[in-house]
Amino acid sequence: MDYTKNEMMAIVTGRELHDGELAIFGVGLSMLAGYFAQKNHAPNLMAFTEGGVFGSTPVGGLPWGIEDCRISANATSFTNAIDALGVLVASGRCDVGIIGAAQIDKYGNVNTTGIWGDIPAPWKAHKYTMPKVRLNGSGGANEIAVGCKRFIIMANHEAKRFAEKVDYISSPGYINGGNDREKYNFPGGGPCAIITNLGVLRPDPVTKEFYLESYFPFSSVEEIKANTAWDLKVSPDVFVIPEPTEEELANLRAVDITGSLRKK
Repeated sequence: MDYTKNEMMAIVTGRELHDGELAIFGVGLSMLAGYFAQKNHAPNLMAFTEGGVFGSTPVGGLPWGIEDCRISANATSFTNAIDALGVLVASGRCDVGIIGAAQIDKYGNVNTTGIWGDIPAPWKAHKYTMPKVRLNGSGGANEIAVGCKRFIIMANHEAKRFAEKVDYISSPGYINGGNDREKYNFPGGGPCAIITNLGVLRPDPVTKEFYLESYFPFSSVEEIKANTAWDLKVSPDVFVIPEPTEEELANLRAVDITGSLRKK
């Protein structure tokens, strides 16, 4: 069957979303995954963006921003980020969110702030130092990581991105593992999956370290381990994820009608 890595990642992420849930996701692959789920198997999925656009579906293709006409034209309500992040997410009402990551570690901590390289990172220097590369920041991802009942991380799988320890925690996962999140009284439960263009990682129920649960038909355990900077553990029951069905692909492409994310 003819499909791309991006399409596989979006479909597998969409399979994590359930009918009737309240969900938040941003532009790009996370939005494709969310609206694919709504069209495919979760018609009552209640979707909103961090900008406060609630109850809409994309018109004329996926939007370029979280409030442009393609996502706001048929919205049920159009409010603001305070309502979206400060009320629905921060209160713990939101069931699931999807975020991206420039850098991610074995406990699901996400860095979208900067890359320090051989310069002492803030966690080494105990103060913020100028990074080699300044990234875009967390946007609403920090609020999603803290407040959603669970959240999913989507990222391309490569060693420079999957680090032993992130240079900076923009959006917290399980911090240092175990019950570390409980120290901060976060209303949300933490990351339930890391879904990449190669496979799916899940947190160990006790240590919270992410392990390889499954991989895509075009990938392998060896390829995924080679592209992970930490010593990635592999489930004894690791399995190959089924390919997209014809119906899933048709529903996905009905959302991404311009094919803007159908690369690779």
